[in-house]
Amino acid sequence: VKLEESGGGVAQAGDSLRLSCAASGGPFSAITMGWFRQVPGKQREFVAAITGSGSITDVADSVKGRFFISRDTAKNTAYLQMNSLKPEDTAAYYCAARQARERIVYRTRNMYQYWGQGTQVTVSS
Repeated sequence: VKLEESGGGVAQAGDSLRLSCAASGGPFSAITMGWFRQVPGKQREFVAAITGSGSITDVADSVKGRFFISRDTAKNTAYLQMNSLKPEDTAAYYCAARQARERIVYRTRNMYQYWGQGTQVTVSS
């Protein structure tokens, strides 16, 4: 499975951005998709995840109510809609994939087998 993120950039506090992650190389409906983020010197942290069917989602408490994860099976793409951005959301955002048909999502990095190259999001105050 190959992942390619897009949609990062520079935003001001309060703005919105949408990240996209295009997946290839596997049946998209059997891939759990996740988003993580990392700032220099800190561990990569969970942001959001969605099952292959799209029926189950999970979002980190730090972004709940502002970030939303979704997927479009026809486009083999997962999205992270980020609203009301804050300077503390500044990070490199990574898309992750777990090839499994299951009704559970995971917040731990090592449960994901594939990773994108990352896209930078910078939020200014």
